Amino acid sequence: MKAHDMDAFDVQYVVENGIERVSYLPRQRRFETPFLMQHGMWHGAWCWRHWQELFAEWGWESHAFSLPGHAGSSTKRPVYFCTLSYYLRFLKVEAERLPRKPVLMGHSMGGALTQWYLKHVGDDLPAAVFVAPWASHKTTDAEERRRWFRLDPLGLLLGMFTGSTRPFIRNPKVAAKKLISPKAIISPEELHAQLSPESAWVMVQHNPPFWYPPEQVKTPMLWLAREKDAVIGVETERKSAEYYSADFKV
Repeated sequence: MKAHDMDAFDVQYVVENGIERVSYLPRQRRFETPFLMQHGMWHGAWCWRHWQELFAEWGWESHAFSLPGHAGSSTKRPVYFCTLSYYLRFLKVEAERLPRKPVLMGHSMGGALTQWYLKHVGDDLPAAVFVAPWASHKTTDAEERRRWFRLDPLGLLLGMFTGSTRPFIRNPKVAAKKLISPKAIISPEELHAQLSPESAWVMVQHNPPFWYPPEQVKTPMLWLAREKDAVIGVETERKSAEYYSADFKV
C-alpha cells in the first residue's frame, strides 16, 4: 500500500462526553464540504484511518466517530439494549456539530444508519456514500441467510441461541473470514483485538415492521459493493442501488 504524506494533513483526536472522534484536516483544503464517516458492526472510528488519510491528501476534511460502547467511546447503555434508532441519535448529533452539511459515508451497519438518517433526519445532504452497506429493504432474506449459514453455521446457531453477535467474531480466524481478505493490510489478530461487542437487535431492526426504505431520496448516492464480500452478495447490493437510483460500483 502506498505510504501517505503525513505532512499533508493534521489529525485531531478527542474523547468528549464519552464519544471518540478522529478528524483529518488537510493543510491545503480543496473542498469546503466535509465527510462524516459512520462505522459498522463491531468497528470504530479506527476503521476509517486509511480512507481519511487518502481523502486528506486530496484536500477533503473528514470526521469519524465511534458509537457508544465501540473502540474509544464509553458504554452508555448495555449493548443488548442498543438499536439502530438509538445509534441514529449519535449520528444526528455528529452531523449537526459540523459547520455545514457533510457527505455521509457509511460502511456495513453504518450504511443502514445512513439510510435511516436520510429517512428520519434529513434528505438534504450533498451526497451519501455506501461502502458494502446493508441492503435497502432487509438483512434476513433467504439468500442472505443461506450465505451466512455457509459462511459460519456454528456462529449462526450460537447467535440464534444466545441472542448475541459475539459468536460471529469469536476468534481472529472467524472474524477475518467475514471482514477482511487474505491480503488485507491488517492481520486477523490485529483486527480481532480492535473489535467491540455489538447488539443483535440492530440486525433485527433493519427489517419490517421496524424498517421500510423511503420511497424517494433526493440526496445523490454512490453505492460501493465488494466483488468477493463474504457477508453481502453483489446482487443484493445491486438491487439496493437500483432501488435508490444510486450510482453503483463493484
